[in-house]
Amino acid sequence: MRASKYSIIRAEPPNKMKYIFVSGGVISGIGKGIATASIGLLLKSAGYKISPLKMDPYLNVDAGTMNPIEHGEVFVLDDGVETDQDLGHYERFLNESLTRANIATQGSIYLSVIQRERNLEYDGAFVDITHITEEIIRRINEAGKSRNADIVLIEIGGTAGEYQNVLFLEANRLLKLKKHDDVIHVHITYLPVPPSIGEMKSKPAQMSIRDLNAVGIQPDIILARGEKPIDEFRKKKLAISSGLELEDIISAPDVNSIYKVPIGFENQNLSERILGKLKLKRKDKDLKEWREFVSKIDAAKKVVKIGVVGKYFTTGDYTLADSYISVIEAIKHAAWTQGFIPKIVWLDSAKVLDDVSLLKGFQGIIVPGGFGSRDIEGKILTIKYCRENKIPYFGLCYGMQLACVEYARNVLHLTGAHTTEVDPQTKYPVIHIMPSQQKKMLNREYGGTMRLGAWDCVLKKGTLAHKLYGKDKISERHRHRFEFNNQFLKKFLGGGMVISGTTLDKQLVEIIELKDHPFFIGTQFHPELKSRPLDPHPLYLGFIKAASEIKA
Repeated sequence: MRASKYSIIRAEPPNKMKYIFVSGGVISGIGKGIATASIGLLLKSAGYKISPLKMDPYLNVDAGTMNPIEHGEVFVLDDGVETDQDLGHYERFLNESLTRANIATQGSIYLSVIQRERNLEYDGAFVDITHITEEIIRRINEAGKSRNADIVLIEIGGTAGEYQNVLFLEANRLLKLKKHDDVIHVHITYLPVPPSIGEMKSKPAQMSIRDLNAVGIQPDIILARGEKPIDEFRKKKLAISSGLELEDIISAPDVNSIYKVPIGFENQNLSERILGKLKLKRKDKDLKEWREFVSKIDAAKKVVKIGVVGKYFTTGDYTLADSYISVIEAIKHAAWTQGFIPKIVWLDSAKVLDDVSLLKGFQGIIVPGGFGSRDIEGKILTIKYCRENKIPYFGLCYGMQLACVEYARNVLHLTGAHTTEVDPQTKYPVIHIMPSQQKKMLNREYGGTMRLGAWDCVLKKGTLAHKLYGKDKISERHRHRFEFNNQFLKKFLGGGMVISGTTLDKQLVEIIELKDHPFFIGTQFHPELKSRPLDPHPLYLGFIKAASEIKA
């Protein structure tokens, strides 16, 4: 049988490339994404080029069709790929923009292999699971080459012991066999403190390490997650059971800010342990800017109270913030930078509709992105309240569209105005679907078909948006199907609304704002996707500044 042209032999990486795999154990949501991003930051600060790669075990081709309550926020990259929220953490910590090469789902990997088989690209060879692991390794190498990286940092989704991620772990094992000194494995495990017992228990962590051993992987470093720091006694137990040196057990307790995690790791010499195992020498050591940013978190004293009105908050009896994680982080970046402690309160739009007094006491309100008709009127009432009571308002994507609906109804007196997403028969479709998008929906082409990724936007001079950005042209990321209906453009302009940003061809409205208001801006794009700790987004900075000037 002839060798596949996609075999490991033909997918050779650059000779100097190194690999770090990151896995998790015991429970999901343990913080693999933050740990991976933190390791990337530390290695970048040591002078190395890093390319992170998230490998998700689900069979969806991308995250775009997944329920945000089930999976969390869909993070969109400049090139339009809809990804896992961990890509957002990578970008924020590394202060770099990533591409489609930095995400791989099991579904996309299987799809690639099947498409190649259908195209006879395997020269008639018997296609089996080995081709899947070859494709995984090819993706890993491609992630490194796409950024000319020294180190590829691979986060494996799921938990050790699950069959869903076993092929990613097998690719790890095979790569370790082939390039032994260039591959290490970091395992994040959990040490609970059961209230009924009152002491930290290490057995679950030991079992998760044993699950890795069972598929042929020996971790090189263990990150011991827990509510509290791991003590020396349990650190020794983990070291003995895993065959590691004591210095390879890194304590990873809960902290009041994810941005403190890299510093906690560095204080335990994590980067030195990693570099030593990869036989690399430190080229640089510069966490100065990061430390300065983190110092602002603790230095902030004044509180600014921000309400976020949405619907993707609850799962069962629990409230989740993951659906809007980039919005939350962008608020924090802007607030901390200006010396404020952000107090973010979740408001269910259905409850606001029943009791608008819930909005009292907030210094700023955000209506974030979303889809569908559920609880829309509560959001529209929120926007009306902010407009009339001069409360800083920031509408993101759907929040911008609904601001247009509210303005059309209550200022322009277009009774019944709406978005055709909610009311296809409305007499005044101020927000409508573009013909190209409508055709895709009729054909049930939902995945990856929205207006996605970075689009250029030209700003109108003299507007608040232009002042905040300080430039004439910007680029922001999108994720939507519906647009402002230009048939109503003259009506809106004549009624006092300001169109402060459009696409370069002037055909699509990108930013709206109101004069004689402390801050009333709606964006068709998602500015939070480009906010970074070291580079807060200018619109969020302006929103927080305006909110801080409102008496609570």
